[in-house]
Amino acid sequence: MNIAKNIKKLRAEKGYSLEKIARLADVSLSTVVKIEDGTNQNPTIETVLKLATAFEVGIDDLVI
Repeated sequence: MNIAKNIKKLRAEKGYSLEKIARLADVSLSTVVKIEDGTNQNPTIETVLKLATAFEVGIDDLVI
């Protein structure tokens, strides 16, 4: 569940809402919600890459 914690932390640091990060990453809001709340513990690499790009961090910053 590191990815869930890391997304929450990065969102808080950047002041992004769930809606904003979903829009920036070009993924659905429900996808972001499910990843962040731990419902989806295995997002696709494409989704993780999009989120990392939106947060302006490397993939490893999300998954480690």
